[in-house]
Amino acid sequence: MAVGVYMENHISPKQYDEAMRRLDEKGAGAPNGRTYHAAFFEGDTLNVFDVWDSKEAFEAFGATLIPIMNAVGATLAEPQFSEIHNVVAA
Repeated sequence: MAVGVYMENHISPKQYDEAMRRLDEKGAGAPNGRTYHAAFFEGDTLNVFDVWDSKEAFEAFGATLIPIMNAVGATLAEPQFSEIHNVVAA
């Protein structure tokens, strides 16, 4: 079942852009199992909302994501998971 993943991480826009560049460099910018990614800032807090095929797919991506986020100096929060009931795409 699809899950929504919400995270609030302390990271600057510049750090986020660098993390995305490094993910792309590793071929992980559009990882298998992720169908949607949205990122927005409130001050120095990066809010991320993703839709993943499963919690397991997200956790597998963590093996690539977490070292990169640590390398760019992000302070990571625990992700929050919710089962997706419906998605409407325009």
